[in-house]
Amino acid sequence: MKQGIFPDLPILLVDDDAHALQSVERLLVSDGINHIISCQDPRRVAGILENQEFSAAMLDLSMPHISGEELLPVVVSSYPEIPVIIVTGANEVDTAVRCMQAGAFDYMVKPVERSRLLSGLRRAIEMRELRRENEILRDHLLSDMVKNPEAFAHIVTNNPGMYAIFRYCESVAKSLWPVLITGETGVGKELLAQAIHALSGRSGAFVAVNAAGLDDNVFSDTLFGHVRGAYTGADETRRGLIEQAKSGTLFLDEIGDLTHASQVKLLRVIQEREFHPLGSDIAKRTDARIVFATNKDLDALQATGQFRRDLYHRLKTHHVCIPPLRKRLDDVPVLVDHFLDKAATALGKKKPSPPKELYALLAAYTFPGNVRELESMVFDAVANHESRMLSMTVFETRIAQETKTTPVLQGQMDETSPYAFFDRLPTIKESISLLIDEAMRRAEGNQTIAARLLGLSRTGLNKRLNQPEK
Repeated sequence: MKQGIFPDLPILLVDDDAHALQSVERLLVSDGINHIISCQDPRRVAGILENQEFSAAMLDLSMPHISGEELLPVVVSSYPEIPVIIVTGANEVDTAVRCMQAGAFDYMVKPVERSRLLSGLRRAIEMRELRRENEILRDHLLSDMVKNPEAFAHIVTNNPGMYAIFRYCESVAKSLWPVLITGETGVGKELLAQAIHALSGRSGAFVAVNAAGLDDNVFSDTLFGHVRGAYTGADETRRGLIEQAKSGTLFLDEIGDLTHASQVKLLRVIQEREFHPLGSDIAKRTDARIVFATNKDLDALQATGQFRRDLYHRLKTHHVCIPPLRKRLDDVPVLVDHFLDKAATALGKKKPSPPKELYALLAAYTFPGNVRELESMVFDAVANHESRMLSMTVFETRIAQETKTTPVLQGQMDETSPYAFFDRLPTIKESISLLIDEAMRRAEGNQTIAARLLGLSRTGLNKRLNQPEK
């Protein structure tokens, strides 16, 4: 539908006038809705509803045997999930009020304008889809089991929060609405998008594009394609990625970097389900599901006017936020083991055994590059290792380098300062004691690792720990 979505359930049309039915059918088909069931005898409606789910129903009011006004409460009470639109030639306020009180979703007077009929039906379909998705979501949230673990096999985790995300993705995978995936660089946003595509059951391909650095012209050409002669050098017609994602999923990464002009075009695709290739005045329709991702704070970008509010709300119909690795450190051991296997296979080496101290070292690190950074560390370590036991040198060096380039405090002291929650500033001696205690906690009592975190030698830390209290 223009300004809407393609319903995956049929529309039920009930009218004793064959010409009226044909007229509405032609209107819906011309607008992309081909799944329609028509009925001229209202006495058959109950049987039809028993055997088929519907996105919406349109009932004529004046019909023999059973009027639309009599049929309405029967449908509403037995099938409350189906929005019912009443269409009648009688422009009577009392009748309209009775129908709305009886549960009608909308009331239209013949002859109904094309735009009025389509907009009313669009709202009804959207309402039905949201009801269905809420039911599915409720069922998934009440369950603590992931029903399709094979879809997430490429995401290595033992974290309960990640399993909750998987269940949510299962519940929205078949939705017609966009999905927004947010999270820091390296957390695995594209992997989750691939899982959503796998769960969706869509027959088309998974097509990915990174929007970072694309100006408006390149963005339009990449997504929408062009016709021959659209610009100098356009010698042949080229299909855009959104067309290549027909019946599949388009994954659009780094959408926080889009220009305003590109945001407007993207909003049109979401709302209208259509686009114009460069150089063409003829609109093309799309049924591709779109999954978006960004590492930017879209709320902050809205506040500064860099991101359109209307687009943001369209994107956030379904929202997944992947936590950074430092928020799920329980995943570090299983990820290290996975990457050791992967690296050993790729490099043609025997899988080394990690020292126990490695996990304490990694647990004390903040991983600004997240899972991707950990994978890089493991691959580098396996590439350099020569003995049975994996050396910690690569990890220590990489962490030391990253720690030196990451400022502890930026600007004036605020709520991010480690001292902001003290009513009284601790003395230097107290601060040193607190810092050593925290380093020992993060290192799980290992003095060698705690010393590295503090930039001290093992001997230097030992002296401070053994200093008598004064």
